[in-house]
Amino acid sequence: MATDFSQINALDPNSLSGLRRVSKDGSPAATREAARQFEALLLQQVLKSMRDATPKGGMFDSDESRMYQSLLDQQLAMQLATRSGGIGLARVIERQLGGNRDAAVTPPEGGVPLDASIRRGFDAAGGAGAASLGAALQSSAAAGPLANPSAGRPAKSAAAAPAAGAANDVAASFPNLPAGAGPRAFVEKVWPQAVEASRATGIPARFLVAQAALETGWGKYELKNADGSPSHNLFNIKAGKRWGGDTVSTATTEYSNGVATRESARFRSYGSYADSFRDYARLIGTNPRYAAVVGQDDATAFARGLQAAGYATDPNYADKLARIINGNTLRTALAASSARSA
Repeated sequence: MATDFSQINALDPNSLSGLRRVSKDGSPAATREAARQFEALLLQQVLKSMRDATPKGGMFDSDESRMYQSLLDQQLAMQLATRSGGIGLARVIERQLGGNRDAAVTPPEGGVPLDASIRRGFDAAGGAGAASLGAALQSSAAAGPLANPSAGRPAKSAAAAPAAGAANDVAASFPNLPAGAGPRAFVEKVWPQAVEASRATGIPARFLVAQAALETGWGKYELKNADGSPSHNLFNIKAGKRWGGDTVSTATTEYSNGVATRESARFRSYGSYADSFRDYARLIGTNPRYAAVVGQDDATAFARGLQAAGYATDPNYADKLARIINGNTLRTALAASSARSA
């Protein structure tokens, strides 16, 4: 009896046994379906990495909304993988498994069509538009899935080729940012200052970059002075009574007993990013509240130590920071930045 492969969903643990069973048949149809499910799993990881790198917190952020968002992303990943041939990765896997060596990998024009309900839900979830994500994935596939990203030009080093591919992945995750913006540009801009602050505090430089990314949305939401110039305040340190430097006033979200409220606050303004990092290192290194943070090289302990010391009122601050430190966005941005400077 013929197997209905369309009912097999690799994202559902209960159906994996069925997928393994039909894969043993060795038929071209089974190979094609297994390859398609691998592509769906990859797309789900892409969506998860994007969610992990997106700042969260607000009136509508809860365990229930995150669960719904996860289910929505699973369905979106399945549609991207199964509509109009997916992004092309499944065909490459199928060829390598011997299922269809003559199949051409040509992504469909205009992207992958999605159900209207999925498109609306994805937009409402707060991420990049489904159409933008699909177009970004299609562009990546059109350049040649699993192709050598350094083909046609001399490589700077052995690490340059995979890092260049990582840089393209990061850019695809932030399709709406202007040229020169995004995680890699942010890392390149602040990394030297982070290294200097790391020497002063004993905290790994990537932890400091991750916290600056969380506070400013990878530099996109850095506080501005009244004249529109940057405040260079990467850690959103407030200006207390003892602060004698420049300040910038803006509305901010604070939490009291888990309830978010909007209020106006004064923040410090610096002449450079180096000044911002030095002030942060001085705050962390001299304030007894942060004694457990100084020299901390464990990402989770560092994040929880900051929250326990009262650095931020957001009850989810530690979780957000730990996700960025351990996430793929920071990792690929660091790799791409390292390859560029090699």
